[in-house]
Amino acid sequence: MQVSASQELEQMAARFANEAVQFDKQGAKSNAVSRYERTSEILLKLCSLYPTAPQNRLYMQQVENCKRRIKELKDGNIPTDNAETPIKRRATLEQLILTEKPEVKWNEIANLRDAKKAIEESIIYPVKRADLFPLGWPRGILFFGPPGCGKTLLAAAIATEIDAVFYSVDAASIMSKWLGESEKNVSELFNSAHKTTGDGHPVIIFIDEIDSLVGVRSEEVGGEVRARNQFLKEMDSILDKKNPTHIYIIGATNKPWALDEPFIRRFQKRIYVPLPGTEARREMFTIYAKNLRLAKDVDPNLVVERTAGYSGSDFRDIFQGAQTRVVREFFEKDGGAQTSHGQARTITMEDFLEILKTRRPSVSHQILGLYDRWFETYKAL
Repeated sequence: MQVSASQELEQMAARFANEAVQFDKQGAKSNAVSRYERTSEILLKLCSLYPTAPQNRLYMQQVENCKRRIKELKDGNIPTDNAETPIKRRATLEQLILTEKPEVKWNEIANLRDAKKAIEESIIYPVKRADLFPLGWPRGILFFGPPGCGKTLLAAAIATEIDAVFYSVDAASIMSKWLGESEKNVSELFNSAHKTTGDGHPVIIFIDEIDSLVGVRSEEVGGEVRARNQFLKEMDSILDKKNPTHIYIIGATNKPWALDEPFIRRFQKRIYVPLPGTEARREMFTIYAKNLRLAKDVDPNLVVERTAGYSGSDFRDIFQGAQTRVVREFFEKDGGAQTSHGQARTITMEDFLEILKTRRPSVSHQILGLYDRWFETYKAL
């Protein structure tokens, strides 16, 4: 198989890095320094040749680690036999994923009726009665839409609803943070999921910002290509109708138009998570208001009306801003002399209106148009 220039450079960097580690452990300072320097040169070369590659930030971290270790060795500040070298060959699965399931209940997700219906049909019903699905069921699900509209909350609520083991993965961390190990990280993730389902537990693999892993690239480095190919292979294994499993891959993205076509097809359900509508904002008002002290003049209908076009996180920030305004007034009253006791005043309608004067929606009309067009082209509910 032909090796690309980027793959060859990656392999060279990995080789020099491993040699640097070995010389460092043996106390051969000059040899270790030369290998660390060579590793840095190659990684910087990779960054210059492929300036848009997502691994560049991680490569630069390795370069800084190498430089730091070179300085330590030259200054003689750290004994080489006890020093921890900066190049880590592998990351454990625990370092790459979050397995602690957030306690988000289904009824805490405001509105999103279409999304909930699709999820029930794809995940919740098959988990409860797999025998009712002789033709199988979808196991690849894509959530897309503006940031701050509940994609992560939806995934967490699904895991709670079916009592699943929840793997929350940052796509950037899966990529080549450890030279040459991207595809092994992907393989290890899915091996762990298969073992968990073998023990009788359904698994949700939630991959945030999945476009950074399976997006269209004008140029790719070797580790990225291998990770994408491995992910494609693992997805095909999960989606195989002859081998039904309760492993569900949920990808979330704010940029669905950046996804590569082969991966779009493998997400059998493609669910738009839009800005909250009027009814959703009413539900959100009730959810956030229950933990705050509101004055009688606060008009929920007016707050809902004035927040059209705001995302879910924007809406929460408005409540947070109103509460902060009240707290600031409390602390500034009498120079803060009475802050050790007493209570802040209630939040008034004026507090909400003042916050709305200085806070605009975070999502533009132009971006919303892109979501609508992509949904019309690729919708799969």
